[in-house]
Amino acid sequence: MTINCKGQLIDLSIPKVMGILNVTPNSFFDGGKYNDESELLTQVDKMISDGATFIDIGAYSSKPSAEFVSEEEELGRIIPAVQLILKHFPEALLSIDTFRSEVTKACIENGAAIINDISAGGLDNKMFEVIAKHKVPYIMMHMRGTPQTMQSMTHYEDIVKEMLFYFSEKINKARSLGINDLIIDPGFGFAKTIGQNYEVLRKTELFQLLELPLLVGISRKSMIYKTLKSSAKEALNGTTVLNTIALTKGANILRVHDVKEAVECVQLWSEINL
Repeated sequence: MTINCKGQLIDLSIPKVMGILNVTPNSFFDGGKYNDESELLTQVDKMISDGATFIDIGAYSSKPSAEFVSEEEELGRIIPAVQLILKHFPEALLSIDTFRSEVTKACIENGAAIINDISAGGLDNKMFEVIAKHKVPYIMMHMRGTPQTMQSMTHYEDIVKEMLFYFSEKINKARSLGINDLIIDPGFGFAKTIGQNYEVLRKTELFQLLELPLLVGISRKSMIYKTLKSSAKEALNGTTVLNTIALTKGANILRVHDVKEAVECVQLWSEINL
């Protein structure tokens, strides 16, 4: 199971780690921490040194009820970050966390390798067209509504069955346009209650029916710290536990704030399974 990133084949049969880098002032865990150039570069260097295969850059917070950010502001935040990182780390494989086709296009033209879309094309009808044209790997996440409305859209008759149908439709559309490298993300925390998040995690192996790489992003999310009655800052141990469970259920990529600990999860899992 491989994806093509800028001509480099990445083997996902051995799980990989994607480090999260938010260049936003308001992300739920690390908002505002990496707006200074030296701090941003220090964090990228640390994540790469700790073993991250990908760096996922986001300039629009998608936490529940996040405020709207204009396209111009998103571009103004993310393009300088992409340019700066690739100037200092030219071999870095950058993933761009955006649902906008114009941001996607601009980032790819500046050297980004992957697009990570929380809406799977649902918030911009030109997204699939841009992905098809530029032939980059595309992460499609499950979500209903928008970051502003998603938490009011949590009614499902059978959540995993409905998610599988959602992904099947998205995959068919992508394939019809010639998009080859697809990755699916169940979207933990997006239009799902805490109980639904755990149901999806419990049944994560069912997404292997889609025969695509699976990304899991549960790092420091409220499904962990609300269950443990703690905080995002105190949720690393819980994140490690759930990342390990996700690996046992078929996760190919772990998207995390704490790269070193996730890489150690993969190393120990590999000793048992590979």
